[in-house]
Amino acid sequence: MKSTHQLSTRKPYPLFILLMLGLLWFVPWAVAVQYQAALPGYRFNFPRDHAAHPDYKTEWWYYTGHLNTAEGKRYGYELTFFRVGLPAEESARPKENSTESPWTANNLYAAHFALSDEANRRFEYGEKLNRPGVGVAGARDDVYYVWNELWLAELLGDCMVLRADSADGKREIHLLLSPEKPPVVHGQNGVSQKASCVGCASHYYSITRLKTEGLLLLDGKATPVQGLSWMDHEFGSNQLGMNQVGWDWFSIQLNDGSDLMLYLLRERDGGLDPNSSGTIVYPDGRSRHLALKEFTVQNSGRTWTSPKTRGVYPMGWTIAIPAEDIRLTVTPAFEDQELSTGASTRVSYWEGSSSVSGLRRGKPVQGQAYVEMTGYAQAFKARI
Repeated sequence: MKSTHQLSTRKPYPLFILLMLGLLWFVPWAVAVQYQAALPGYRFNFPRDHAAHPDYKTEWWYYTGHLNTAEGKRYGYELTFFRVGLPAEESARPKENSTESPWTANNLYAAHFALSDEANRRFEYGEKLNRPGVGVAGARDDVYYVWNELWLAELLGDCMVLRADSADGKREIHLLLSPEKPPVVHGQNGVSQKASCVGCASHYYSITRLKTEGLLLLDGKATPVQGLSWMDHEFGSNQLGMNQVGWDWFSIQLNDGSDLMLYLLRERDGGLDPNSSGTIVYPDGRSRHLALKEFTVQNSGRTWTSPKTRGVYPMGWTIAIPAEDIRLTVTPAFEDQELSTGASTRVSYWEGSSSVSGLRRGKPVQGQAYVEMTGYAQAFKARI
């Protein structure tokens, strides 16, 4: 039986929660604030760039992965941390210190945690929204350490540590992630362009293959798990254009060692913004930018209608990259993997664990994926 339960609820902050995921630039008072734009020529420096970038308005650290138990059960997870600069507090932002004062309120911090139990077709999620307060939430800009209450992501040596739990304490993850490939920068010349206007972009990189091990706590029982994760990190100050209503995003890990990221920016008239693009990451860690003309994503024709939001989401895709001789079918593990985040970002989106099969250079391949779909329940700018 398929069921969906929200893990936690918190009192919303209506003045701020509409402004998530890089959309704050549409708010009238935002134009007066001088945040740094994501412009060509940015040179990434790791591990420094894992940490926060307070000179940019919006930033998120985004983990998805697939966990397997010794008994063969499979779980998908999402853990995402958001930082949003608050223009009214711009003057309070420290310029010299490497970390924020716990008393400043120059940023708002949100977080989402979701768990997909594939065998039982059960999807649960939780959300948080906080100002920094006295250490309640934050993101350091000298080392990689981001947290929201007891949820956290941090860098220890070359590895990343994740922790998140449900409000009732019945679901927890404690994971250690070890990179099997170096970070890959998306886009061209240091920017991932999202629209044709100057600065409508982000600095965006991924670690596409992280060996994952740790504990999954279910109803108080700790179960060892192993698997593979994907990490995204984006920061910028002005991304989407006024004609864009949402996007479809794919992260794919194939069993031949290849990884693939694609995003499609959907416009109001049903077309795709020409800045939609992707990246293929080869088994040895080399990567290549993919322009929209180099790949196609075709919906299967199957859909699912959310009983909560009435959003109608595609359910299944065929991806083709002719120059790489790749043709893949992506299939959701189950339909109901929608987050409706009324207690934090007030954005409804589908974020789902999926499987992959197909051909690469004439040979069968299989894999796993996460798919994110926004703007199906409502266009972003309808919320602003």
